Amino acid sequence: MARPTILTCAVTGNLVKPSQTPHLPITPEQIADAAIGAAKAGAAIAHIHVRHPETGEPSMELEYYREVMRRIEASGSDVIVNLTTGPGGRFVPSDEDPAVAGPGTSIKRPEIRVEHIEALKPEIATLDLNTMWSGSAVVINTPRNVRIMAERIRAAGAKPELEVFDTGDIHLAHDLLKEGVLDAPALFQIVTGVKYGAASTPQTIAYMQSLLPRDAEWAAFGIGRMEFPMLAQAYLLGGHVRVGMEDNIYLEKGRLAESNAELVEKGARIVRDLGGQIATPAEARAILGLTQRNTK
Repeated sequence: MARPTILTCAVTGNLVKPSQTPHLPITPEQIADAAIGAAKAGAAIAHIHVRHPETGEPSMELEYYREVMRRIEASGSDVIVNLTTGPGGRFVPSDEDPAVAGPGTSIKRPEIRVEHIEALKPEIATLDLNTMWSGSAVVINTPRNVRIMAERIRAAGAKPELEVFDTGDIHLAHDLLKEGVLDAPALFQIVTGVKYGAASTPQTIAYMQSLLPRDAEWAAFGIGRMEFPMLAQAYLLGGHVRVGMEDNIYLEKGRLAESNAELVEKGARIVRDLGGQIATPAEARAILGLTQRNTK
């Protein structure tokens, strides 16, 4: 029997706007409920960002993360919590002087970007390895900053999920593994469909997967309308999968998903229709080498 496929649900992210869909989770309660619902639908991992409850804008507030985790724990759900460390890396050059930050800049010191990981100790924490143009901003993750964040994530007892947006990010990961900054076996998340990053094509995923360390666990996903085609491609290449409103808000063309659980149900159905089975949280913990569940 083939081993189970881990399905992650990224429930809100930081780029989708509330004006795009009325179903986007915004408050800590909504985000926690979305994670719990996704787990009931088949997700083993919930990938969590938080937002300002009043505005829906991205947030890095520790107390919002704390409330989300508290609500998930209180529900009795055994879903694996994966907290983002992506916010705090965006730089928007001003038109008058590109050396000066313009409106929309959120860049912070690496220590600040992982404060919630150190405080809450989730089982998994994302670690973005990309430096690239993204929308109106430059996302900056220098090797120095990545090393600092990786060391603090390790000290907190979390497993880093290495988010890679192009092939150069994977080469950086190899160097960090050789240096001992990252522990093997590593967990990679291949991101496709971000403009000027990796394209959402079978050839792209196959090539990027070929560059990964032999012992790595990996997943891949596509943005927007390519979410489900790339889910199928990742599964067929032996990887794990991801869906969620961070990546795509449509269940099908012209039809908004009413919940993250709907996206999970469709993703799980595709995996099963292709002959696979969806991992439970316990099975996912065994696959990823998560020795115990953090409950702080």
